[in-house]
Amino acid sequence: MYLTRLILNPRTRRVQSEVADPYQMHRSLMRAFPQGVQEMDERVLFRLEADPRTGNLTLLVQSHLEPDWSWLAEAGAKGYLLAIDEPNPWVKRFDPQFEIGQRLAFRLRANPTVKREGKRLGLLREEEQMDWLSRKAEQGGFRLVSARAVAQGGVEGWILVKPAGKDEPERQRYQMSAVQFDGMLEVCDPQRLQEAVANGIGSGKGFGFGLLSLAPLRE
Repeated sequence: MYLTRLILNPRTRRVQSEVADPYQMHRSLMRAFPQGVQEMDERVLFRLEADPRTGNLTLLVQSHLEPDWSWLAEAGAKGYLLAIDEPNPWVKRFDPQFEIGQRLAFRLRANPTVKREGKRLGLLREEEQMDWLSRKAEQGGFRLVSARAVAQGGVEGWILVKPAGKDEPERQRYQMSAVQFDGMLEVCDPQRLQEAVANGIGSGKGFGFGLLSLAPLRE
């Protein structure tokens, strides 16, 4: 897999527009991969983080295929990235390996939901969100040692959807709730955890949710 870090320029209109509508950001990111690539062949996960001190925007992108960020040099992408004294974008290849009992720090920005009567409903109470995370942990081959949930408000925008029986797609509004989970986990099943990292956790992956980031614990 590959991990990319992009430092975005928060002063440009394009970045501001995509921050307000993350599905449009997803469409931009997909330009780094072969045209026509199928979702089943490529799972692109991303998470946008804002530095509260500087206002800088860091965009993390995880993919199975090696990305080609050459489109960022095109005229239409002028100013999309912030000019800094380090590689931007920065890309590395990684192949995470885990051991049973290993403890790691984690971060996950997610859209906790539950299906009821055929509809996907957001979980708004912290207790429900933590229960959701515990279920996902069990499915993903890890145990929560500690975790905290921070609500990040709503995410909304417009997508094109092709209704059944119609030839032309229609604009449809979407609304989701964003929650950031941080904490410590313990590996129970290395294979299942690798799959959870590769495929993401929860719904809304095309809207900036589901990227599970892991790091060694600080001494």
